[in-house]
Amino acid sequence: MNQAPLPQFPTSLGRHGLGLLSALLGALLLSGPAQADEPLWELGLGAAGLHLPHYRGSDQSQNLLLPLPYFVYRGKIFRANREGARAVLLDTERVDVDLSLTASAPASSNSNRARAGMPDLAATVGLGPNMNVRLAKGSDWKLDLRVPVQAVFTLQSHSRQLGWTTNPVLNLDLRWQGWDIGAQAGPLWASRSYHAYFYDVPTAYATATRAAYSAPSGYAGWRWTTGASRRIGKLWLGAYVRGDSVAGAAFGPSPLVKKSSQLSYGLALSWVFAVSDERVAADD
Repeated sequence: MNQAPLPQFPTSLGRHGLGLLSALLGALLLSGPAQADEPLWELGLGAAGLHLPHYRGSDQSQNLLLPLPYFVYRGKIFRANREGARAVLLDTERVDVDLSLTASAPASSNSNRARAGMPDLAATVGLGPNMNVRLAKGSDWKLDLRVPVQAVFTLQSHSRQLGWTTNPVLNLDLRWQGWDIGAQAGPLWASRSYHAYFYDVPTAYATATRAAYSAPSGYAGWRWTTGASRRIGKLWLGAYVRGDSVAGAAFGPSPLVKKSSQLSYGLALSWVFAVSDERVAADD
């Protein structure tokens, strides 16, 4: 997404986008290959500290300290686990298709120099199909191609559809000395209406230093994310780092684009206080 997305700490780097807290703050396990059998559900609570740019291309950032609900559910159709919160539509040995959910944080224009006097950016939620193709797999690692396409909506009293986005990525998950590690990278594309929400400057908001601008659809830059997590008894901890680039993006000439590359990062800690007695076969 073009607004700094909330990286889903507990997924394999956030299924679409790492990638933080699905639906503003849902916590799902960032994990490598699963164990032989696992609890049907797990429940916990903690906190996450995040450093996020106001939006992709902004030269200003914000620090957030947020509560972190921790929820894992390993059902046959609905799953909230290392793959994110999703409803599975097709599941074969090499290919699966699901519905996935992502979210991004709001940004106030009062605290952003480039957007001073313009409307605030609302929090957003994205929903759509996601195709996952297993490319290779070992005993403690796997490599997937993930191709999500999402419709994006604002989260406000009068929600509006912003358009669509897609972010195909190569995703590597592995387990190493008790740590679950993930890495993914890929380009982004989005519709004209989606880019307009973040990068248009209507004539009414043009100034001597901020020219009017209309953003086109198309290429939106690229992103890489790495993350790691570990369970130590009832304690779960996770961290991520993400690099974002809008170099060469279709909306690059917008006066709201002030920086071509950015870093975001976060650290999360949760206490798992309830686990199901029922065990289920783990996903691959």
